[in-house]
Amino acid sequence: MLKLATFERGIHPEEVKELTEASPIVKAALPKRVVIPLSQHTGAPAKPEVVIGDLVKRNQLIGSGQGFVSASVHASISGKVIAIGSFPHPSGRMIQSIVIEGDGKDEEMSLKETPDYLNLSADEIKALIKDAGIVGLGGAAFPTNVKLSPPKEKPIDTVILNGAECEPYLTADHRLMLEQPEGIVAGLKIIMKTLGVTKGYIGIENNKPDAIEAMKKAVSSEESAYSLLPTPYSIEVYPLKVKYPQGAEKMLINAIKDREVPSRGLPMDVGVVVQNVGTAFAVYEAVRYGKPLIERIVTVTGRGIKEPKNMMVRIGTLMSELIEQCGGFTDGAVKVIAGGPMMGFAQWSLDIPVLKGTSGILVLTEKDYVSSEEYLPCIRCGNCIDICPMGLNPSMLSILSEKGRYEEAKEYNLFDCFECGSCAYVCPSNRPIVQFMRLAKSMVKP
Repeated sequence: MLKLATFERGIHPEEVKELTEASPIVKAALPKRVVIPLSQHTGAPAKPEVVIGDLVKRNQLIGSGQGFVSASVHASISGKVIAIGSFPHPSGRMIQSIVIEGDGKDEEMSLKETPDYLNLSADEIKALIKDAGIVGLGGAAFPTNVKLSPPKEKPIDTVILNGAECEPYLTADHRLMLEQPEGIVAGLKIIMKTLGVTKGYIGIENNKPDAIEAMKKAVSSEESAYSLLPTPYSIEVYPLKVKYPQGAEKMLINAIKDREVPSRGLPMDVGVVVQNVGTAFAVYEAVRYGKPLIERIVTVTGRGIKEPKNMMVRIGTLMSELIEQCGGFTDGAVKVIAGGPMMGFAQWSLDIPVLKGTSGILVLTEKDYVSSEEYLPCIRCGNCIDICPMGLNPSMLSILSEKGRYEEAKEYNLFDCFECGSCAYVCPSNRPIVQFMRLAKSMVKP
């Protein structure tokens, strides 16, 4: 048996993907009202292009991106703009948002299709992606057109699609690879064409053999359409060892290309661009059909939900509506998390909207949830050091943050931490290490 590609260190948390991995994607009910934040991406918030009282249609631009690193937002339903103001956001903050009261008609603005999309220039493709408001759907929500515009001194030779989906519970990417593999491959071709790249990979953890097979079949069947890509070219489906956080950009690059992104560096520093499989599919729909990013797949799951599902959800739909459509809570449900259990954010309200980057809604029970409100001092066991995928010293970083010595934390490569949560998972003292990291980062300049 061939040794599967992976990275050093990491952990193996309980997967709990059996709740939804065999559940086909279902369309969520049309929401009666949506709350669409103007900031649901990395970078500057979008600027409102509507006022209270305006009637809007699905796909209509309602907020335009400002500056180079920003992203536009679009109406996900048709109806009337009833409010523009600060509303609860999954991050825990109040964010400027546009509220649309639906009219039940779901009328849409017509879209411009481009059947010969691979004949478009790189600049034309990036303009379509920007106009569609596409951001990374894997978590960070970085504007995709910016990621596809590296500086000339950073030549790119490889594109990697992230199909690892290493977070426990989540299965949205898995189902997308099973149900829309051709669209994902088409999106990868568009990304490769835009960057002038000849080598593409689709990295998938080996616990998804059906997805690996589906993507291999899609790559093979699409070979005849590769003539418009740079030559020589190749696309390879790359099985990966099941380990968390295998889906992190730097871990994927290390596993597949054996390249190490430098401290404080970016994937482009080693000639690689990484995109999520969901992002690739959104790119295909935007470039081929002109469709803006107004919906995404969300895994609503956990032992605290009665009917776990993978759902196609309109952006701005409230979490309370999705939980209701999944049968509501089971007895013992105690915690709702936006995202996965390792990197997600616990929610203080259910009147929180689904964002472009919302991959899951997780409901934990008393048996699943371990509170870190009463934690113990660090016992210097070294567990967090042994498993940190970035080779950091989370123990020292958390102690320095706890004592308010934030500037000293920078000397221990604080900003190389991408908050995967592995350290907190293995900590016998139940210390909120990730929260200490976030506090330190917020108190000092990068």
